[in-house]
Amino acid sequence: MSNGIGRPRIPRGRLFTFFTAVLLGAACLPAAQAGPYIPSSDSTVLAELPAGARHADVSTRRLAQSRADVAIPLAQFYIQQSRLSGDLRYLGYAEAVLTPWVKQNPPLPDVLVLQATLQQSRHEFNASLDTLGRALAARPNDPQALLVRATVLRVLGRYSEAGVACEQFAGIVEPRLGAICIQSLRGLNGHLESAYLELTQVSSQGWLNSEKSWLYSELGEMAVRLGRDAEAQRWFEQDLNLVPTDFYVRAAYADLLLRRGRPGEALTLLQGRESFEPLLLRIAIAQRQLHDPQLAQSSARLRAAFAAETQRGEAVHRREQARFLLEVEDQPKLSLAAALENWAVQREPDDVLVLVSAARAAGNPAAAQPALDFVRTQGQSDVRVDALSAVSMASR
Repeated sequence: MSNGIGRPRIPRGRLFTFFTAVLLGAACLPAAQAGPYIPSSDSTVLAELPAGARHADVSTRRLAQSRADVAIPLAQFYIQQSRLSGDLRYLGYAEAVLTPWVKQNPPLPDVLVLQATLQQSRHEFNASLDTLGRALAARPNDPQALLVRATVLRVLGRYSEAGVACEQFAGIVEPRLGAICIQSLRGLNGHLESAYLELTQVSSQGWLNSEKSWLYSELGEMAVRLGRDAEAQRWFEQDLNLVPTDFYVRAAYADLLLRRGRPGEALTLLQGRESFEPLLLRIAIAQRQLHDPQLAQSSARLRAAFAAETQRGEAVHRREQARFLLEVEDQPKLSLAAALENWAVQREPDDVLVLVSAARAAGNPAAAQPALDFVRTQGQSDVRVDALSAVSMASR
């Protein structure tokens, strides 16, 4: 965005990774509780940087060392840059900004929540939960901390604990936001049809774009698991019309198109977004389906990216690596190994899908049994997993 004099503003936007979390606005709280770092709308300016900036200047970074009101929005900016670009180095910049403030005794709760968000982004989920525990001990009714906690627990498949966090969150925010947290979790815990119906009946009139985006993305993912692809497409398109930079929804939409045999449309949807590894993966899958000569270049970039993550000891994109090995490189056994490593860390519906797909392709369907047991225990519904399971049973 521009303020008219060539200096882009850093707007508030969806901050927390993988799912649903929104950076809450002051509308979430009674006016008396709205802290100085909680903007009131999507257009609120957190800080200003020179046009085209991707990194704050030296004077701003130095100022962040002594002023929390500079450090916190600057760290938010870097986290958002990481999300928009897929460049994990921005998480390092954010951590450098926050480190002096994390070491304070005691650290500010806002700092701890951002630190937990960084840890979540790196898939350091247990560390993130520990940090959130400290934040909530200092400020028990912090909606951002509760929402991040619910999100992390949801990724880990710890739905009962996530439900407690959602209920606490719902008790201190506007009802519409509480409903999204609660119903999206119910959709993973045996109540997909009714949870979807509940959220489709929620009116989004007067909502912030970031709040609408959260609602539409949840509805889109629910519709996919219900097998209502036309509805899912509509929700994803509504989300992207509001927030074109929502790369997670763009990836989910691309998956829908690829699954429906529409790789050309997927490439159009992803054009110009090769810098974000999850989207580059979908580009490569579409290119393979289309026998596109650009596949070699995309594959080389993905191999290099995964190798670099391995060298750094990171596993942020292990799910994507498993899909790359299976759907692009045609190496099902290596894919299964990556999918099993991924399942040991996180348990989202797409993690189940990747593991079941890899196990089936590797001729070892029993390897996916822990994931299928988890699905059955939780009462989850997902037509994609059901279809793969049916094929595996028929081939025995």
